[in-house]
Amino acid sequence: MTDLAIEISNLTKTYEAGKKGAAKTALKGVDLVIPRGSFFGLLGPNGAGKSTIINIMAGLTIKSAGHVKLCGIDIDENPRAARSKLGVVPQELMLDTFFTVREALEITAGYYGVPKAKRRTNEIIEAMGLTDKADIGSRKLSGGMRRRLLVGKALVHSPPILILDEPTAGVDVELRTQLWDYVRALNKAGTTVLLTTHYLEEAEELCDEIAIINHGEIIKRDSKAKLLSGVDSKELVLTLDRDFDSGAAFADMDIHADGTTLVIKYKPSQATFEPMIDRVKQAGYHIVDLTTRQMDLEDIFRKLVRERAA
Repeated sequence: MTDLAIEISNLTKTYEAGKKGAAKTALKGVDLVIPRGSFFGLLGPNGAGKSTIINIMAGLTIKSAGHVKLCGIDIDENPRAARSKLGVVPQELMLDTFFTVREALEITAGYYGVPKAKRRTNEIIEAMGLTDKADIGSRKLSGGMRRRLLVGKALVHSPPILILDEPTAGVDVELRTQLWDYVRALNKAGTTVLLTTHYLEEAEELCDEIAIINHGEIIKRDSKAKLLSGVDSKELVLTLDRDFDSGAAFADMDIHADGTTLVIKYKPSQATFEPMIDRVKQAGYHIVDLTTRQMDLEDIFRKLVRERAA
């Protein structure tokens, strides 16, 4: 048994030219491997290629070139077996509105060939907070409740790989907390989780490894810890007793002032903040409060995307 849940090599997708536009290459030879049991974040701006990768794995989009294996099974050689390894929660709220929550889960389990004795319908309904909605048609559910049902449908066959494509878009805070508690438990039990999200604080909190994709190419991939520790940049945020108006005297420093708030950016490998504080005091300001701020994942994401676009 392979130690890799997902193996992607030289994955390419080009959409042919149509009446309204030229051909477009969505993926440019993507290489990506994700270990079993990982909680992996795939991040990128809109149109970067995230959903194209997911759709290829799920059999919804035909790749132009490259290879994809799921739990060691090639999606071309044995597509049915490979895709049975996936549970996918799509961005779009796609549901058959004629079925109740319970019926939707039961029917989906039947599609995957799960015997009735092994179905986890009641467990999933409870985990998704849908107990009081179990026998209500999905057309009567709120957007957040429909999102819960989509997550539940992805779990009916206990897939070893769970793909969450923007799962908390438009979802209330209570559901987010409940969903992530459940997904964490699944991951701890061995399920590999692949998450795409625009809520980067979620990725920072949940993921152990992260890849950033832009314009169809992986521009960075590393453990979260290394990504966050490898950036040599901090901010010193000072609250002063009066508006800062001495910019010329600090022209050699990377500063931003907004009234009494002064933000000084610096590289910890080259400087410490004590001399900066002394300079501010020597300029005649009293410091009312101070904090330091490390770059977070959102800062790193924006920096990498901006650099690649330059």
